[in-house]
Amino acid sequence: MILRALALFCSVTLLAGCAAPLVVAGGAAATGVVVAKDRRTAGTMLDDERIEMKSQQAIADDQELMENTYVNITSYNGVVLITGEANLAAYKQRVEKLVRQQTKVRFVRNELQVGPLSDSASRRNDSLITARLKSGLIRADNVDSSNIKVVSESATVYLMGLVTPEEADQVVAVARKTEGVARIVKVFEYNK
Repeated sequence: MILRALALFCSVTLLAGCAAPLVVAGGAAATGVVVAKDRRTAGTMLDDERIEMKSQQAIADDQELMENTYVNITSYNGVVLITGEANLAAYKQRVEKLVRQQTKVRFVRNELQVGPLSDSASRRNDSLITARLKSGLIRADNVDSSNIKVVSESATVYLMGLVTPEEADQVVAVARKTEGVARIVKVFEYNK
């Protein structure tokens, strides 16, 4: 049973692309390390993957939203971050409503920007910022990067994870030194 859950998690993680908690090198073995170090339970990790996939599918099923939004859904421990752009405030609210309907969602932070949709150059820049920050977190002392999710949108970096206040401060310090970061938004849950 545990092996099936791990196999499902590995499959979902590989399919999730940018939402994966760590670049996978060596397949399931590397993901197994993330599972062992992650502060969430395996069931919660699977719930987070389901929230992301079902939310994205609900948006994809709405043709009007597909034409008028660019949306990223990131879930960590049932806390859902919505980033991207929506042409109208009504679309922003519609996306949030679809996300809130998913099971196991505990909290939604809707950071969709109302305005024109970003272009591919902006998205590539955000991917580069995320990669730089993740690399910095891996190299940083006293930071367990496996407990941090990084999302970049229009040079704003969103930081998610289950951390202590001290760990949050360390992660923010690394983010401040990362080239290209214009703004930092903490979406952390704090452990005592």
